[in-house]
Amino acid sequence: MRTGLYPGTFDPITLGHIDIIRRGCALVDRLVIGVAINRDKGPLFDLDERVAMIKAEARRLNAETGTEIVVHPFENLLIDCARDVGAGIILRGLRAVADFEYEYQMVGMNRQLDSSIETVFLMAEAQHQAIASKLVKEICRLGGDVSKFVTPEIEAALKDRLHT
Repeated sequence: MRTGLYPGTFDPITLGHIDIIRRGCALVDRLVIGVAINRDKGPLFDLDERVAMIKAEARRLNAETGTEIVVHPFENLLIDCARDVGAGIILRGLRAVADFEYEYQMVGMNRQLDSSIETVFLMAEAQHQAIASKLVKEICRLGGDVSKFVTPEIEAALKDRLHT
């Protein structure tokens, strides 16, 4: 069984993330969505809320793709998380050149830590490439329409949290 790990903060999960998950499912038998506990980022949604949102999306994607999708919170090194869940592949989404530069450094470090775990980069579909959770939160906070960037359930959660 080929297991992949797709890590991120997912605060909140966007259509760009969902696109990467959907396409990642074609590459693996089991996809673990690693939800990073990143206190430095000061997430809008706490860990339990993010996990619940991702699990709801994962159920829909599991029904659509047939791939087993597991949600796994983690606070250790990414490479250790990959080992913990038995992943031989780390999936990463790329949006722009700035993403590539950061990800390139991460791959180099991860390869030094464990060369048996490969990193695979996927580009989101064109209509999703500019989506960033940080920008989605800001647009919603300022009363803008985020329906093109998140599912209706996530939009409702954002509006509820930001009282818009």
